[in-house]
Amino acid sequence: MNTFPHRSFESVQVGDRIEASYGPLGTAHLMRWSAAMENWHKIHYDHPFTVGHEQLPGLLINGSFKQQFIVSLLRHWAGYTGWVWKVAFQFRAMNVAGETLSVWAEVAAVRRHAQFGCVDLTLGIRNEAGLESTPGKATVALPFADGAPLPYPFRPPAD
Repeated sequence: MNTFPHRSFESVQVGDRIEASYGPLGTAHLMRWSAAMENWHKIHYDHPFTVGHEQLPGLLINGSFKQQFIVSLLRHWAGYTGWVWKVAFQFRAMNVAGETLSVWAEVAAVRRHAQFGCVDLTLGIRNEAGLESTPGKATVALPFADGAPLPYPFRPPAD
């Protein structure tokens, strides 16, 4: 069953917001992700090492895990007809086990091209205390409501 929405360029307005929450993320979540990514750095699963030797506040939520949350939010929002074209973000603060992360994006601009539209978004990840750890931006391509599907493979607009 396809759970992705059908989103068209015309259905999007500057200021639209999207958000999803993940967590609280426990040690089992971090260990499973580390195993899937084959990332065996102890800061993601060995609490005594992390706080004692590395002097960190707790087990760190993997950067690639946070990246996956961002791309999943955008992909679901773009729907089965949209294309997540560009994503850029920075890791500016640590997130630790036990936190619930809110991934958000807001439409900053819309641009009409010949065959489809592009939506520029600002985005980020905040924990429940409001700490913004992962600010960024993205561009999503969407088809027109009465237009052709986006080309596959996706080709960026020439105009």
